[in-house]
Parts: sequence; C-alpha cells; structure tokens
Amino acid sequence: MEWTGEALLIGVRRHGETSVIAEAMVAGRGRHLGLVRGGRTRRLAAVLQPGNTIQLTWRARLEDQLGMFSVELLEARAAALIEDRTRLYLSQLLCEHLRLLPERDPHDRLLGMALRLIDSPPDGAALARFELTLLEELGYGLDLTACAVTGVTDDLTHVSPKSGRAVSRAAAAPYLDRLLPLPSFLTSRGNASPHDIKDALSLTGYFLQSQVWGPRQLEHPAIRDGLVGILSKED
Repeated sequence: MEWTGEALLIGVRRHGETSVIAEAMVAGRGRHLGLVRGGRTRRLAAVLQPGNTIQLTWRARLEDQLGMFSVELLEARAAALIEDRTRLYLSQLLCEHLRLLPERDPHDRLLGMALRLIDSPPDGAALARFELTLLEELGYGLDLTACAVTGVTDDLTHVSPKSGRAVSRAAAAPYLDRLLPLPSFLTSRGNASPHDIKDALSLTGYFLQSQVWGPRQLEHPAIRDGLVGILSKED
C-alpha cells in the first residue's frame, strides 16, 4: 500500500532512539499517523515541526497498519510562528483541535480553514467559526438558523446550553441567566467587536467542553485561555 499527499503537520512524538511518529492532516485523507525513521536527526527535526506543510509518502504492507512516512518540506512556518507569540499559540491550538478528529476520516474543510488561520493575522472571529465547524464535523453542530421556541429566523441573540439551538431576543428575555450569548457575527457577515469575540469563544468553548473534552476525559488546551484573552482584548 502506498500514497503521496500534501499535509499539515500537527504533532510529533518520539519513538525509539532516533525515530518519531508523525501526525498530520492530509488533504483527502484526514488525520493520519506514520513512523518516520531518523525523525530526530537534525535534518528531519527541522522539517518535522508542527505548523509546517509537508509532502508525505506513506507505505505499509496492509492498509490498517501504522505504516512509514517519507517527508519533504513544502512550506516552513515554524520560524515565523516562533517570532509571533499569538500566531504560535493559534497554530498550537489549531493542531490540538485537529487531533480531535477521527483518524483517516477526510475533513478538508477544516484543514483549509486551519491553513488560512495560520497564514493570516490572528483573527478571533475566524477562530470561533473554525470551532463551530469543528463541533459540526464531530457531530455536535449548533443550530443557529432559527429560534428553538418561536421558529423565527431573525434577532437571534442566545443559545440554549442544553439543546445547542438559537433563541430569539424575545423568547430569551425571561431566561437570560440560563442561556449563552450569541454574537450576531456568527449568524451574519457583520463585524465582531472584542466583546463579541469573547462571547463567541465562550460559546464554542462551552460546547467543546460539554460534548468533546469532558466526555473524552481530556483537559481543555490550557493555551486556549491565554489566546482568548489576547484575541478579545480591547485596543
């Protein structure tokens, strides 16, 4: 068995004396792992940095085996990320998020969003949209199209933490202490203020915790807390 594809490297862990197991998001193939012999050598260590785009060739005798990766650097981002703390944090968080996806299940929409986020100035609104899409592709998408109570499709201001469905301003009024704020930019193309970004990331963070991290007994990425503070900071 053999294939070649372009990938975003999202994780590396040691294996034996000189090798590593690399984890990558591969276009058309999803999250894939493979053994890289000599991956801890100086030459390959510079290539195998999370956030880099690489060309992978995977080989295995059987399809369900771990297999071997041969790697070639296509785009080096690691040095630039290290020089920009916010971009570095964002890249690390995106890699953590992508590692939540099932292995070998294509998620090219998320891969494309992640690459655009990494290569652009840090954008809290785009991160919130990425996390909404992540929840959707994990099977826990929120329904922000209409009010869960009245069915109206405009003036949606809150989300039910139980159902993940939107609630209109009028229907939400008696229950504000039980609902999560829904920033308008998540349901339209409007601009997002720092306060809106904080609310949006609080919303996605709530459902990531309740539907993904908690049930899987995972600690939420600590780096996310600092990043939310940076991206929602008033100028």
